[in-house]
Formats: sequence, structure tokens, C-alpha cells
Amino acid sequence: MREQTENRPVHLSDEAELDAFVADYDRALVEFYTEGCTLCQSMEPVLGNVARATGVPVGLINPRDDPPLIDRFRVQSVPLLVLFDDGEPVARKAEGFVGADELEEFVGAA
Repeated sequence: MREQTENRPVHLSDEAELDAFVADYDRALVEFYTEGCTLCQSMEPVLGNVARATGVPVGLINPRDDPPLIDRFRVQSVPLLVLFDDGEPVARKAEGFVGADELEEFVGAA
């Protein structure tokens, strides 16, 4: 596993990039978003702050760019936040906007 070198969210383009990203780290957080989603856009700076505060790398992916992701991760609403440990999804949050404190707790507690 590599250590995080990015302090801001990394944009991922497809399922292969997502799988490689989560496989590279012991723990990673991924936001599933869609273009034009204002809640999703407002989450990006929060996610950057959480990445810096926790050291957990954050990836962003639009499942509409790779539709099999919608079924694989049961994406019913965005933003959807999925926490991965050792490449496997272990927790998810689909509650709209999530503040930094709550998200740091989510990343640290799961």
C-alpha cells in the first residue's frame, strides 16, 4: 500500500481507475457524484479538508461515465460516500451534504 501524496480529491474516470485507486491504499474514501449536482460540488472542498486532516485519500467518480458502477455500488442518490478498507467497501453514507467533522468521524470510526 502506498502512502497518500495528494491532499485533495483525485478525479477517477472509470471502474478500472476506481479499483486501482482503492487498491493502492489501506483506507480510501470515494464520492460518487454527478455533473450539475450542487450538493456534490459543495462536498469537494470538505473532502479536501478531510483528506488533509485524516490522511485518508479521497477519490471522486461520476458513475454515469461508467454505468456498471451504478449497480455495483447501488448508487441511488448522490453524493454517495463509500469508505474502503483494503480495497473493499466497508461503509457508506448517502445523506446529502456531510460536514467535515461528521465526515472525519465517519472515516475514522468505520
